[in-house]
Amino acid sequence: MKTANSADALLSANRLPTVASIRASVLASLVHFIDRKSGKTDLLLAKHGILRSQLDDPYAVVPMARYVAFFEDAAAVLGDPAFGARLGTFSKPADIGPIGVLVSISPTIESGFRRLAKYVTAVQGATSSGVIAENGTVLWTYQLVDRALWPRRQDSEFTLAVTCQLLRTCFSRGFRPLEIRFEHPAPRDTGALERIFRAPLRFGQPANALVVAEADARRLYRTEDAGLSAVLERHIADHLGETDSGEGIARKVLHLIGIYLTHKPITIATMAAELGLSPRTLQRRLAEEGTSLRELLRQHRRTLAALHLAAGRVTKKHLAETLGYADQTVFWRAARSWGHDGTTTTGSVSRRRS
Repeated sequence: MKTANSADALLSANRLPTVASIRASVLASLVHFIDRKSGKTDLLLAKHGILRSQLDDPYAVVPMARYVAFFEDAAAVLGDPAFGARLGTFSKPADIGPIGVLVSISPTIESGFRRLAKYVTAVQGATSSGVIAENGTVLWTYQLVDRALWPRRQDSEFTLAVTCQLLRTCFSRGFRPLEIRFEHPAPRDTGALERIFRAPLRFGQPANALVVAEADARRLYRTEDAGLSAVLERHIADHLGETDSGEGIARKVLHLIGIYLTHKPITIATMAAELGLSPRTLQRRLAEEGTSLRELLRQHRRTLAALHLAAGRVTKKHLAETLGYADQTVFWRAARSWGHDGTTTTGSVSRRRS
């Protein structure tokens, strides 16, 4: 039976800045590391229109598109495809500000996951994150909402490596996830990633995810300092309030689809429950924005399929599973209707081996 923490998903979907951006503190740590490894930092910053002076204020923001592109370029300049993951292993709780400290005092790994999902948008916008319990495991999922931000391998691997390191620092030095999932295709050499994560790796997934055994996720490690937690949560919430955009319901539903696809039924009833609305109200509000759940799900699947097809060779079987279809036949029938808008075509799918 699959269950999920609706409050975590809702908060993550509710608080997303209109312009996708990331706190300068995250980029600053990246720049400091590159400074030690290469003399080309200033050239990289200039190429992506970023000034060093922007990084002086940890609460200043940098456009997410520039950050993601800068990260990809940095890996290429350093000649290290696993640069993002490697950088993540050096992270300490304080490096991600009050959120990291809040996770460090959490009583269980699952409660730490919930806080990451709840407050991730205090650090960066246009991000969906959720906590999902299913089949004896607990998953923390992470994904940038804007599909135009691609490639983004470095950000994905960095974020999951930071989270792994956070768990090893705050809960158990010997922590090993059951599995690590990445949305991007498998790189040519996965050896470095296997050594960093110490867990089986899966690529080409609907979202990035860190999978933990339910017993490990719910093991009690400490008694929480409720007073300190309250102070930290208030501080983080104040910054969330600064960037709350009051975006439309369709965008929120799209975020939830990204979190729950393949994990939870995508129906009006389940999406309405996540958003605290009645199914009728959700249908009406989507109609007012000129769309429907069926169209949003179709849109998400089209975009996801296009990314996987553009990334390289993929089988129809794997693509059907990734997009949450019951089997290849159902996927094939749906894909036949996509060709007219150029997003992806049955021809492009058929050229991949099943």
